[in-house]
Amino acid sequence: MDVTAMYKFQSGLYVVSAKDGEDVGACIINTGLQLTSEPLQVEVVVNKQNHTESVISKAGHFALTVITETANMLYIGRFGFRTSADYNKFDGIECQTTELGDPYTPENAACVLACEVVSSLDVGTHTIFVGKVVDAQNISDETPMTYAYYHSVLKGKTPPKASSFVAKD
Repeated sequence: MDVTAMYKFQSGLYVVSAKDGEDVGACIINTGLQLTSEPLQVEVVVNKQNHTESVISKAGHFALTVITETANMLYIGRFGFRTSADYNKFDGIECQTTELGDPYTPENAACVLACEVVSSLDVGTHTIFVGKVVDAQNISDETPMTYAYYHSVLKGKTPPKASSFVAKD
């Protein structure tokens, strides 16, 4: 099987973040999707091993930031290749909060959504969170980064915790 076929799905790259009291989680995902327009809802899929998954579960809300093609691998590495359990991913960069209190950075961002969790589904290694969008802000007119761009231009790899990761034989 050629698992690189999965790179051609037209998904994007996103930072999903949440704050529960002093506990903050943020990670890169490639599975963010608008589900409905009335009510306006999106879904995110987060690996259960990511600290961010437990923070979203406890907080009951999250921010979803669409990453733009201006992001480099250092930015992606900040949010994607470290754990929020022992690294403050927002340290040293501009940080703002949504009306629900979740942190995000406008750096390399096309827009940000503030979402209340209305449903979740355990799908084995991951949890699907359905969020009702309570606020949305455009940040820039830069082109959103697709998963295909991440692989073909930035030469990024799919980490084992990604929902699209398939182990090669």
